[in-house]
Amino acid sequence: MNFRAGFLRLSAPRFSRSLAIVTHPPHSAPQRHDWTRQEIQKIYESPLLDLVFRASTIHRQNHDPSKIQLCTLMNIKTGGCSEDCSYCSQSSRYSTPTKASRLLDIEPVIEAARKAKENGSTRFCMGAAWRDLAGRKRGFERILQMVQEVRGMGMEVCTTLGMLTPEQAKQLKEAGLTAYNHNLDTSREFYPQVITTRSYDERLGTISAVRDAGISVCSGGILGLGESDADRIGLIQEVANMPEHPESFPVNALVPIPGTPLEGNERVAHHTLLRTIATARVVLPGTIIRLAAGRNTLSESEQAMCFMAGANAVFTGEQMLTTPCSPWDELTRTKDKAMMGRWGLEGMQSFEQASVARKEGAALEPRTPRTVSESQAESS
Repeated sequence: MNFRAGFLRLSAPRFSRSLAIVTHPPHSAPQRHDWTRQEIQKIYESPLLDLVFRASTIHRQNHDPSKIQLCTLMNIKTGGCSEDCSYCSQSSRYSTPTKASRLLDIEPVIEAARKAKENGSTRFCMGAAWRDLAGRKRGFERILQMVQEVRGMGMEVCTTLGMLTPEQAKQLKEAGLTAYNHNLDTSREFYPQVITTRSYDERLGTISAVRDAGISVCSGGILGLGESDADRIGLIQEVANMPEHPESFPVNALVPIPGTPLEGNERVAHHTLLRTIATARVVLPGTIIRLAAGRNTLSESEQAMCFMAGANAVFTGEQMLTTPCSPWDELTRTKDKAMMGRWGLEGMQSFEQASVARKEGAALEPRTPRTVSESQAESS
């Protein structure tokens, strides 16, 4: 396979408009939900340049390869979590630099969303360090209002709040939630080595509640937990064989945090990150693959290879919950903008992804905003 030819097709400006843009993919791959580990392993273990070329080809058949979604993640309730996720500084079980705080008021969150939009983000994500929403009625009502306000700005809005009940998922949908993030983190087999306070099936149960409520699912994993290639393959198989492929698949590179059990883990190798992204693109052809935590440790050329392999979303802003991201200072913003320009990339618009637009349906049409109380009254 001629990888060099595919590489030049992305980088050469004179071809960028005629070959990169795919408005209606002519050969969109159908979703499969019966992947075996042996099939995915064969893809994962193929020669890396062949794998990247194959993934790039599939990416171009299903997405506009010149488009990258810019997302911003804000921690709206920090620390004090009862879970024992061994990578997380927000667990109350570990002594880390992260200090617990209360749920933020609505106003600073909306101001942060406005700033994100001004800096090019089209999806605003809000995370709260909770196991679940039990006993948090007033806090949940505040979050519903946050969701409604951000959605009213024309942005996609995502939350990650721990485990959800079907009724809570319905309320979030009514408030205008676009997507819910609930990562599986790793394979079913390796998962107990990372977390013991929440089962794998409990995670899958929340994902089912989200999907059944008509909310787009965002679910991926973390590389560098001490897992093997077999665990990365198992994670991809798990999400690929869901009733619907997730709308997005975040690929995080562990950022070891002092005080957590994984503080001494080594940085995941770039070729492992690249191989995982490329395999996910082949198996999940229509899914957005998010280059998430750890992007700030990658060089421009390493990031470009991830885009070539099928990644088509990144996070910008000061932090990803508690780890560094890509700040909006003049130097970093200019650096990111220049990088995207050199590689012929531009930001996606809100609701540009077809699967997200389908789930939004009539909600994308102009309408009079409803209050949270009206939504709750209708669902009761």
